Amino acid sequence: MTRPLVALGASDPFAVLRGLEAALAGGPALLPVAEDAPALPTPAPASVPQRVALVVETSGSTGTGKRVALSSEALLAGAAAADAALGGPGGWVLALPTHYIAGLNVLTRSITAGTSPVVVPPGHFDADAFADAADRLVTGPAAPRRYTSLVPVQLARVLDDARASRALAAFDAVLVGGQATPAPLRQRALDAGVRVVTTYGASETSGGCVYDGVPFGTVRAEVVDGELFLAGPMLAEGYLDDDGRTASAFTERDGLRWYRTGDAAQVRDGLVRVLGRLDDVVISGGEKVPLGQVERLVRELPGQDTAVVSRRASGEWGEVPVVVTARPLDLEVVRAHVGAALGRAARPAAVVVVAELPMLPTGKPDRRAIQVMAGS
Repeated sequence: MTRPLVALGASDPFAVLRGLEAALAGGPALLPVAEDAPALPTPAPASVPQRVALVVETSGSTGTGKRVALSSEALLAGAAAADAALGGPGGWVLALPTHYIAGLNVLTRSITAGTSPVVVPPGHFDADAFADAADRLVTGPAAPRRYTSLVPVQLARVLDDARASRALAAFDAVLVGGQATPAPLRQRALDAGVRVVTTYGASETSGGCVYDGVPFGTVRAEVVDGELFLAGPMLAEGYLDDDGRTASAFTERDGLRWYRTGDAAQVRDGLVRVLGRLDDVVISGGEKVPLGQVERLVRELPGQDTAVVSRRASGEWGEVPVVVTARPLDLEVVRAHVGAALGRAARPAAVVVVAELPMLPTGKPDRRAIQVMAGS
């Protein structure tokens, strides 16, 4: 059995909200699309299997395009477990695009709570506009809590604005995800009274399913050969019309269906610590250097919480790490800081200062564009 798949422009979040509400109720499946984004090489099908309620297109910051197929059951299970982890349903301020899973999660949780989200105007994120949206958020007895979801660069902009920072401190939880949250930025938020919850997940897991390092609900996390595997009721059906990629990313182990995240991680005492992408490694002078770990160390330095570490070809070493940042950074300072933790091979070979780091609509760094800036 199948049902129609309806593509809907994401520039109108309330139209996406209505489409998602219908899809969750058994109507046509929804495919939110960004009108200004390049289309994937193959057109979306006119219909999808009956179990599929939502299709999320994602190209990631480095990978190839794919369409993640999610069931109503997965989306609702993720929303229910998230509400339980946060303390109950509430009203949401929507500050993220609704063609990505984090923004769609805000809509799903608003639907299940019976509330209507307050929308920050799409486009360039503005702290003052966020504060205005927070002022408009009204909660009620059935969903009394106040929530929002941001990416780290949005959090930093809010904290730079006194009014917006005060507004953010009035929320019961501020989810921060999409990429690793630098420790100094998180501490800065906590010092401002903001109840930050760092999240980890993917479109394939219906969004964030690990809060502050703890898998919520019935989610399970294991590390197999250094790679993080996740299991639980929130997993996607797979990739639309791509059986090969589905079979590679989703696997059966111990009677459970698992998603292979592609991320290196450690799980100790029930806490998940993600170390970076398994394939985001350079071989420098014969040694493996994980760029994600180098980037985390760079972001610990003052003013560098948005810096990105990329790669550059080297005739002498093969490849070397390079820091790309919008704020000046002394090369010897960063080399000493990184080298003390990860060794000589991990020390960045250069710092490239740019006027502005290119970003994806999700607020994540555009790593392909940044790699060009790094000189690879």
